[in-house]
Amino acid sequence: MDSVTKRYPDGTVAVDRLSLEIPDRAITVLVGPSGCGKTTTLRMINRMVEPSEGSILLDGQDIRRQPVNTLRRSMGYVIQNAGLFQHRTILDNVATVPRLLGWSKQKARARAAELMERVGLDPALAKRYPYQLSGGQQQRVGVARALAADPPVLLMDEPFSAVDPIVRKGLQDELLRIQQELGKTIVFVTHDIDEAIKLGTKVAVLRTGGRLAQFAPPAELLSAPADSFVEDFLGADRGIRRLSFFPSAGLRLETGPVVPIDADAERLASRATADWLLVTDADGRPLGWSEPERLTAGSVDRDRLLPYGRPFVPGTDSLRAALDGAVLSPTGWAVAVDGEGHAVGVVSQQAIGEAIRAAHDRAAERAEVNAG
Repeated sequence: MDSVTKRYPDGTVAVDRLSLEIPDRAITVLVGPSGCGKTTTLRMINRMVEPSEGSILLDGQDIRRQPVNTLRRSMGYVIQNAGLFQHRTILDNVATVPRLLGWSKQKARARAAELMERVGLDPALAKRYPYQLSGGQQQRVGVARALAADPPVLLMDEPFSAVDPIVRKGLQDELLRIQQELGKTIVFVTHDIDEAIKLGTKVAVLRTGGRLAQFAPPAELLSAPADSFVEDFLGADRGIRRLSFFPSAGLRLETGPVVPIDADAERLASRATADWLLVTDADGRPLGWSEPERLTAGSVDRDRLLPYGRPFVPGTDSLRAALDGAVLSPTGWAVAVDGEGHAVGVVSQQAIGEAIRAAHDRAAERAEVNAG
């Protein structure tokens, strides 16, 4: 996008001299307050809105040189509430663009069935209609439909904003999984900075009036906001968000405070000096916390155990997840588990704080090397 401007007849400027180079096979997120031109920018890419000035090149070719219908069919487009055809089955909704491109009904439906599976939809839903699906399922159908003709570019306009937070997280995770498999060039619009940070390979923060404030990878955005506008937009918990980019590998885990529910008196006595003990079931999965003096060999009352908070997986989850686990735990200790949910140790807020300081030091050293 080279100096792209959208000016309406009444003089309103929705996008003002916007220049961006959107990387191939990556997710670029456009984020900003209402009125910053996010959706207008997205729609100019497939010419649903025509730019007033400037040019948009796709692989070096001006998009205005292509017939508009050809251009749009070469790009997947996903909107809020999915925008499905209510009179068509789910399978036929997904097959829409391939049919428009001249595919046979059999080939288009086979492709649709394949994509339903890819986006995590039960094949049994194929003959249902959109109104028979949940909001999250409908959004998955919208993603599948956008991918049906295997477009190189996928445009997504706040596709997950109308669903509840739990479903939204699942859809975000599904998009990242699909992107890892398919490697599309995705332009994603959102007003949610957490969503932008989670999904974006690069994030473009736009000001009101469609002016670019900063364009950077999420970690750089959080560590070095370009100005006070970007800093304010990122919010007061910018530092917590930044921890999402620091791995939890290397945290100093302690296994001493972890005891099985069937621990004998000798083992419990050896842990008597600990402030808290994490009790696990016979398979090693965490049950809850207890003060040592409240535990008696062979007669642990599960109902008296304190909740253990949200566990994290060392090396897979970030320091943010570890800190979150410690904050949510009534004892101030985070529980570390393996991929199967078995407790592998516990870590204190102090140890997590030390790891955070070390991570900041390493990041500062890398910044100095790159600057030099």
